[in-house]
Amino acid sequence: MAWGEYPAEYNPKIHGPYDPARFYGKADAPLSQVKLGELTQWLARRNMSPSGVAGGISRAFWRWQHKYMQPKKVGIAPFLQVAVGSMIFFYALNYGKMKHHRNYKHHW
Repeated sequence: MAWGEYPAEYNPKIHGPYDPARFYGKADAPLSQVKLGELTQWLARRNMSPSGVAGGISRAFWRWQHKYMQPKKVGIAPFLQVAVGSMIFFYALNYGKMKHHRNYKHHW
């Protein structure tokens, strides 16, 4: 699959209009139904190539878009999610610098 093309599994005659939030491959058991002993086989069936990971991230992004950003009446939830997510991300980036500026109470 090249960039900008439909997935090989997508067939417009069967699936109808293309939905970027949908996986068109063969259906597999959801993670919530996988037993602990079968977890390694389940993970081995995942597409861990760079294009497979990028496709999974893209589907997750479009599901989030369809649920929170594209309804007619958008609430404050997506904006708060982005704000809190960026705060956590930048805190993790700067944690190494901030931990040296802690205020300790020394009891004598």
